[in-house]
Amino acid sequence: MKLSAIDDYSTYLYHQGTNDSSYRLFGAHFTAYRRKACVRFAVWAPHAQAVSVVGDFNEWDETADPMTRSDKGNGIWTCYISGLSEGDNYKYAITTASGDVILKSDPYAFWSEVRPDTASKLTKLHYTWKDKKWMASRKDYDSYAQPMLTYEVHLGSWRRRENGDMLTYRELADQLVDYVKDMHYTHIELMPLCEYPFDGSWGYQGTGYFSVTSRYGRPEDFMYFVDHCHQNGIGVIVDWVPGHFCRDAHGLRYFDGEPCYESGNPILAENKEWDTMNFDYGRTEVQSFLISSALFFLKEFHVDGLRIDAVANMLYLDYGHSDGQWQPNKYGGRENLEAIDFIRRLNKAVFAEVPQALMIAEESSAWPLVTKPIEVGGLGFNYKWNMGWMNDMLRYMSMDPLFRKDHQNLITFSLCYAFSENFVLPLSHDEVVHGKRSLLDKMPGDYWKKFAGLRAFYGYWMSHPGKKLLFMGGDFGQFIEWKYDDSLDWHLLDYDMHRKLHDYVRELNGFYASHCEFWQEDFDWSGFSWISCDDRDNSVIAFFRKGIHKEDLTIVVCNFTPVVRHDYRFGVPQPGTYVEVLNSDDSRFGGSGVVNEGKFTAEDISMHGMDQSLSLTLPPLAAIYIELDSAAEAHRTVSAAMSGTVQKRRAPARGKSRTGKASPKKRARKKQS
Repeated sequence: MKLSAIDDYSTYLYHQGTNDSSYRLFGAHFTAYRRKACVRFAVWAPHAQAVSVVGDFNEWDETADPMTRSDKGNGIWTCYISGLSEGDNYKYAITTASGDVILKSDPYAFWSEVRPDTASKLTKLHYTWKDKKWMASRKDYDSYAQPMLTYEVHLGSWRRRENGDMLTYRELADQLVDYVKDMHYTHIELMPLCEYPFDGSWGYQGTGYFSVTSRYGRPEDFMYFVDHCHQNGIGVIVDWVPGHFCRDAHGLRYFDGEPCYESGNPILAENKEWDTMNFDYGRTEVQSFLISSALFFLKEFHVDGLRIDAVANMLYLDYGHSDGQWQPNKYGGRENLEAIDFIRRLNKAVFAEVPQALMIAEESSAWPLVTKPIEVGGLGFNYKWNMGWMNDMLRYMSMDPLFRKDHQNLITFSLCYAFSENFVLPLSHDEVVHGKRSLLDKMPGDYWKKFAGLRAFYGYWMSHPGKKLLFMGGDFGQFIEWKYDDSLDWHLLDYDMHRKLHDYVRELNGFYASHCEFWQEDFDWSGFSWISCDDRDNSVIAFFRKGIHKEDLTIVVCNFTPVVRHDYRFGVPQPGTYVEVLNSDDSRFGGSGVVNEGKFTAEDISMHGMDQSLSLTLPPLAAIYIELDSAAEAHRTVSAAMSGTVQKRRAPARGKSRTGKASPKKRARKKQS
């Protein structure tokens, strides 16, 4: 890694909030000084009277290795120490304005001790990458017109050794990547990896924004994990938390005895709901710190995207505050104007350096234009989690089917706004903790109905517009809530219904990956059309997804009751012979075996505003997919070719789909400019 000189230009950019590679300036770097091998230490502590480096190498003596101010009083301290080795532990001993001495971990450290120890560790951060082909393809990758099926993972609890120990990054690279390929996922999303002290925070209360957690190994081991993913055609997304940080004494809070990374105003600084501290986005040094962290993961660790946690907490001054306990902005509103500016600058900086990065907002409110370009007033993300769809559908699927007819709007409402943003449909970890029950256990009814309901829900979810995300365990029917301190219940695959659900999800995932109509036109009405959305009495919906070619079309019919619907007629958009290509009630998936076998010729009977229609049997609590026979035959050939593998990543021209049609984001920019 190339270092930045601690000169007027680099420090000026840092203090202006525009040094987007400040990790080259700060932290501990092996280098040479005055022709002597050494480690250069640099830290920002503007209120400190004195700073020194302490560690194993000087017996933690705060007088042994003092630092000097290096930027004309603006708070950057440096020193050079020789004779140090990789793996040495260190901290900064900071003398505060009041004369107290506090020990702090390095905010820019690349490696940390394994908790509960809290020192930073020296590393050269060296790794020889082998993902050149993947990184080259990333330059022109158009995610909008490609499949994006993400497997969300907490590395410490996906699978454990027999003695209960967590797997390492390298062990996970071998085991997890093989699993993801077998299940036809396109991406892995990892819950936060920035170093954090408390396992129970799941990583969402961090201390080390440049240090991947040492729970699973060294930073080079994580590089190996990402490299292995890329060599196997799997993208990597990492949860990143720029909204708040933990209060632990060795971390960022009161870093030099005074607020540095948080606001000096306790109302703005404290997040009492989560017992954390909010970043001060108006402080330029914090802007340099956070944006550098984002780019560090994207460039140095080669990750393909960041899922930004708790964006609503950043955007709203009253988030988590009761009435009278928050401070309005200068216009009297509740919008955090400094956070808005920071988010836009973050996305602008990321896309300037890594144009095809995935910047995904977990934003739970109705804030407008989250995924629209900054130049038209948007926040500049390219994806947003669709929390509204998730809440509506989990509420609908959790209720007794007897009452679903009175809540048909919970299914259909999402299409009123489905194309207002570039959405990801998340079934995430947040929905299977804190008494919410697992996805399988949310389904009402007896044992069989729970599995049938979940299969039907997955069939609907996979065919709904938007990219997809599923939390680990959901694909084989984890029955209990997720536990961060234990392995998933993999033994459930020894039971027939769980194994068959797993087979269903694998086949459903493969169907999605091989059918372009499910993702080619994800963000526009041109890729979706209702057939019937108002049959509330039967709790049935029908629609079709379509690609850019006429033959790329799949009809989806969902029956959300346990009643078999015989001779159910629905319109079809094209004449011809149709076949049922996937049925969640198939006995090989654990269903009752009510399937539509053979071929069906569309009849000249008008229905649902269409000239032709079909009459089929709708199985109970099930989703069925129907295609023209000619297209189904072609897809069977593709599916056979990709059996046991994930579909090859395509690399269309920049900003173009396979046909040369502008991607949705490009089209949006053109329309709004």
